[in-house]
Amino acid sequence: MSRPVLRMMTWNIRTGGRDTGGPDRRDRIARVIAGQRPDVLALQELRNLDVSAFAARLGMRPFRARSWFGQPVAVLVRPPWRVLSAAPVRRPWHHAAQRVVVATGAGAFTVLTTHLDPYSGTRRLVEAGWAAAALRPARDNLALLAGDLNTLDPYADHAERIARLPAAYRRRHLHRDGRTVDTRAVARLLATGLVDLAATGGPTAPTRHGGTEFSDMRLDYLLATPALAARRTDVQVLRDPDTDHASDHYPLLAHFDLPSP
Repeated sequence: MSRPVLRMMTWNIRTGGRDTGGPDRRDRIARVIAGQRPDVLALQELRNLDVSAFAARLGMRPFRARSWFGQPVAVLVRPPWRVLSAAPVRRPWHHAAQRVVVATGAGAFTVLTTHLDPYSGTRRLVEAGWAAAALRPARDNLALLAGDLNTLDPYADHAERIARLPAAYRRRHLHRDGRTVDTRAVARLLATGLVDLAATGGPTAPTRHGGTEFSDMRLDYLLATPALAARRTDVQVLRDPDTDHASDHYPLLAHFDLPSP
């Protein structure tokens, strides 16, 4: 008998899958998602995307958080997985955050998706604190933070890749001294006990579609509570001809040993 598996994906699809004056990437995005059939899907950058129609196309149920200043985010759940609760995290995010709790045979599974501020390390640090607080009630249980955190991890040497960025984008990832790489947002989240599931998965941006603000950077994360991390069976960055051109970020896919209820 095969082991029960919950498939979890997170993806920044870039401006709702359409570029101003550029290609419409929504069919390619939908093809990737349909091919992977995630049970739970976290999406970021949903500007001008009809999330309800897109979710229906995939046979999934959408839970969308509108944006304060930037772009919406959403969590989509595939039946028969049952949603226990869902609500936006009501803070003045640059983008947004959505929390969804899904019933599993191992207990409630909490998913929080967010997209941290792209411009300011200090703002990202504040938003990371809000995300940590939103996950605090589930910290001893099955919980996951999934999304584009727009920041680098605190345990790798990023100096070379930062140096390759144009000056305007380099400043986004440096402290005020203009030299030290700012990794405080991810460090704050890890300090709460979350486990970085894709630490060795490699860069998630840019893809071949482009993205001059990136330089072989891992900006997309799956951060799990220890209880959930113990149930991880596989995590990968999805790189193929479709994901090369569907967005400027590659998606992350994780499998968890979680039975349906």
